[in-house]
Amino acid sequence: MTDVQIGYAGVAVLLALIAFRVPIGLALISVSFGGIFILVGERPAFGALGVFPYAFSATWHLSSIPMFVLMGFFCFHAGLTKGLFGAARLWLSALPGGLAIAGVLGSAGFAAVTGSSVACAAAMGRIAVPEMLRYRYDPGLAAGSIAAAGTIGALIPPSILFILYGIIVKVQVGQLFLGGLAVGLLTATAYSAVIIVRVVRNPDLAPPIAEEISWKMRLVALADVWPVLVLVLGVFGGLFAGVFTPTEAGGVGAAMSLTIAFFKRSIDLRGIWSSLMETLTISSSIFIIAIGASMLTRFFAYSGAGDEIAAIVQGMGVSPLLLIMVVALLYILLGMFLEPIGAMLLTMPILLPLIETAEINLLWFGILVVKLLEIGMITPPIGLNVFVLKSVMGEQISTSTIFRGVMWFIFADILILGLMVAFPDLVLYLPSLLQ
Repeated sequence: MTDVQIGYAGVAVLLALIAFRVPIGLALISVSFGGIFILVGERPAFGALGVFPYAFSATWHLSSIPMFVLMGFFCFHAGLTKGLFGAARLWLSALPGGLAIAGVLGSAGFAAVTGSSVACAAAMGRIAVPEMLRYRYDPGLAAGSIAAAGTIGALIPPSILFILYGIIVKVQVGQLFLGGLAVGLLTATAYSAVIIVRVVRNPDLAPPIAEEISWKMRLVALADVWPVLVLVLGVFGGLFAGVFTPTEAGGVGAAMSLTIAFFKRSIDLRGIWSSLMETLTISSSIFIIAIGASMLTRFFAYSGAGDEIAAIVQGMGVSPLLLIMVVALLYILLGMFLEPIGAMLLTMPILLPLIETAEINLLWFGILVVKLLEIGMITPPIGLNVFVLKSVMGEQISTSTIFRGVMWFIFADILILGLMVAFPDLVLYLPSLLQ
């Protein structure tokens, strides 16, 4: 076999291992080690196995990942985000489908302290869906809106996906955060519009709330939102104002969230310990996958497979638009079966040469990739957010009902993708302000 054929064979073996449910990090490291061993020998292979974990993880920029994860867990265990839905419910209840819109906007606020679509869907599912069902909302609308709104979690900063992408592709994380913020807010607006249109056309989906809500009740509810507002303004206000870097922002966020939790007396030693252990577990799994992806990049460089694929695509004269359409289909399919971090890191070593050859803006492409992966999180037959919400709701709502509800929001996502492709400045304008 030629070196390039060995590279292709490595991809085939990797996909087979993932199909057999081998953990993605282990599959990436095993295939990369085996491929380098075959291509250049025993010593370089064991050398890569010894050097790459340290060379990749001993990067100062990566320290922001466990810090942002820790910030999210401090907020979760201290209950700092509990008031988001309650306040949104009181302020938006007069709108058609107001509770569902409150769930969407509450998810957007929750996303600003977690960065995880699964955590967002699970937390808001426990809070918002039972409330909507109590007010006789259609189960598909109630569950579908929250499952879809969970996808905002990876778009609005802090986003682990953006941090990893920025480090791997060498794009400024702060610019990715701003671009993701624009797309996240656009997504929340589109989802809210879908709810309003559906309820206006069929009021039975979300009966009006009969209770009297005073301005005093609305203003009092804002008192439960101040921890999130202070945290978001402190961390991201300082980040975008240039007071500290994206790397330092994670540490600032973790410290601020713990300080606010102490001030509110809403966290104990058990909550702190749980936050630390959960952060350690999640960060370790992220780093293992990322190390495997880094080794896969080196394996592909040795084999020349990536360069040959790029040369073939360039020789075929494939337009950037067609390439984007193929990539979109790939990521939506992968998003149905794999968690987003694994899916992105699995494919970057293969796709990056193609994107660079096509001269596609890497900042814009990174935000598009995250959006595509999040669409996969709610796409049948295996939308992870749907099954997370199903596990939260138990027998109250069927899986088919949730899928029926999210389809309306997938249509909105397709429209957003079209706007991102047709008008790249929707994504790139805010990041350009940091240049």
